[in-house]
Amino acid sequence: MAAPTPTSPIKILMLHGFTQSGPLFRAKTRALEKNLQKAFPAGVTLSYPTGPIRLARAEIPSFDNPSATSEAPKDNAGQLEDDLDAWGWWKRKANTDPFVCEGLELGMGRVAEVLEAEGPFDGVIGFSQGGAMAAMVAALLEEGRGEAVRKHEKDGGIRFPEMLEKRDGDVSRTIHPPFKFAACYSGFKLLHPMYKGYYEPSIKTPVLHFLGSLDTVVDEKRSLALVDVCEGGRQKLVYHPGGHFLPSSQRQFVGALIAFMKEALATPGDDEEEKAEDMDLPF
Repeated sequence: MAAPTPTSPIKILMLHGFTQSGPLFRAKTRALEKNLQKAFPAGVTLSYPTGPIRLARAEIPSFDNPSATSEAPKDNAGQLEDDLDAWGWWKRKANTDPFVCEGLELGMGRVAEVLEAEGPFDGVIGFSQGGAMAAMVAALLEEGRGEAVRKHEKDGGIRFPEMLEKRDGDVSRTIHPPFKFAACYSGFKLLHPMYKGYYEPSIKTPVLHFLGSLDTVVDEKRSLALVDVCEGGRQKLVYHPGGHFLPSSQRQFVGALIAFMKEALATPGDDEEEKAEDMDLPF
């Protein structure tokens, strides 16, 4: 038998992709929202913040491949620069690989604002750059992650985002409890060594990964690098036969997400006779 359906309302943070916005991401995932509401009758609330970094027209094509398809709307012709509804959680600082993120602290700050104002959240779902951000935030909220990040900081690693932390005298804690789950669609790992503390030790939060077999925007190796730093790794990896998008209506892929969420949300004592990876789903 599958894990039982939660009897309490669920709250999910939804993080959009590069060149998108919260409202656009919601429009693109409307079918997923409806399917989740059917699957969790106690209630599901999805929160769709918009990244803090407005993108200029020249930055629209793709953060990773200038010739790739943009995630932004296709009807921007003739719009004024200020009218572009294209946002990011960070930008590439230079055209190098591995790249460094410019404005990541702003992206973390926006997420922190939502966590404090609208939380607590049970989990997070992110697409593309939002998938990368979802995994990082899930990691940073884990117990002991601050110590790991500070250890790598001595070797040139990035600092622990202060906006995700509260101090009570000499004791520090995160502003939000650890997520119970994360789902990353076309997510990826930041490969520059300065971000090592975000991924080492491995991410303990249950993470389900969806990758498009025809995705030409995010390099599969970068996505698999994220999969491999999450506990459970490739046992929680689903491929869909498409490109750079979130499959929000196809039954088998929505079913995989729902089964994963039910398992992650199950509390001790619940009748869990079968794990998600053992079910008849495309894991």
